[in-house]
Amino acid sequence: MLDFACELIAIPTENPPGNSYAAARQAILQRLHRLGFKDTRTVGDCVLSFIGEPGPTVYFSGHYDVVPAQDPAQFEPSMKGANLFGRGSSDMKAGLAAMTYAAVALRECGVPMNGRIGLVFVPDEETAGSRGSRHLDTQGLLGENAIAMLTPEPTGGVIWNANRGAITLRVTVSGKTAHVGRQVEGVNAFERMLAVAQAVMNLKSEVEMRTTSYQIAPDALRRSILMLGGQCASGNGFNVVPASCSFTIDRRINPEEDFEVEKRRLLELLSGTEIEIVQEGSAAGTPADCPAGRALADAIQQVTGREAKFELCPGLLETRFYASRGIPAFAYGPGLLTVSHGPNEFVSMDRVVECAAIYAGAAARLIEHDAVS
Repeated sequence: MLDFACELIAIPTENPPGNSYAAARQAILQRLHRLGFKDTRTVGDCVLSFIGEPGPTVYFSGHYDVVPAQDPAQFEPSMKGANLFGRGSSDMKAGLAAMTYAAVALRECGVPMNGRIGLVFVPDEETAGSRGSRHLDTQGLLGENAIAMLTPEPTGGVIWNANRGAITLRVTVSGKTAHVGRQVEGVNAFERMLAVAQAVMNLKSEVEMRTTSYQIAPDALRRSILMLGGQCASGNGFNVVPASCSFTIDRRINPEEDFEVEKRRLLELLSGTEIEIVQEGSAAGTPADCPAGRALADAIQQVTGREAKFELCPGLLETRFYASRGIPAFAYGPGLLTVSHGPNEFVSMDRVVECAAIYAGAAARLIEHDAVS
């Protein structure tokens, strides 16, 4: 698992823009071939592989793209004690190794399968999945015969059984340029933007009074989210009236809210501006007490000795593609969200081993449960 994780970390699959996908895909295919996985195919930039006989399927699905590195040295994996450092170690290349070797363990242990395990490796998760899970979905290849889906996101020891929806916009307000000494002949796009932003701030005050019933800690995180100004740009000189001004809006929508209603309300508020939709994805949730949730919780208890905790993920999850089809879908992985995307990203290899054992145990329980039912 360590060798596979290091091999993947060394491939700079930064997204955006989507670098080195072909190299990552080839490394995954070669690893699966060496491990004896025969039912393997590619769909665009995605890799799918199965063990067992066609029938009820437990999917282990993860993404191999990573956010851009702060330093090229992040693509040089290194061990410090029991921790593996490198871009993607936590989110989620070590998780890909864990899910792969969970499938190997099930096969090598001779676990009776009334169905199969599906391994799914996708890109583009960091930018809403257009070449990854969304592509599989549009091709009708996502979650065939699925009874559950698990993804090794960096959950920090909890299970994410739900995620917020998201709509991210880049808003551009236009004006007219002029020399500062003749500003009366121009139209200041920045000043026009302030009026637009104030209207959005009024909406922010309203929506952030709403809370979700899903578990998430600390309690303040239960509030719905509207954030302005993650990125801002205006003008091209301090002494020139700015002809354009842009800023981003990131709206995170709780599962209890209506995604389409919230999207429409935001777009109507911004009428008269230029709007680019950077990403969008709906909220989703899976009951914790469904058979797949119980199987995962039981496996966590057996492997770690700790009671499983279910929480709402504060961001988007690819579980939404499966949950929208009525497939129970959960995120649970070895990494930590607190270090993911950061300059010192790392994962504990002990947790990677635990995660592999948990995935194998949960899948074995699910296949047995399906056989009984």
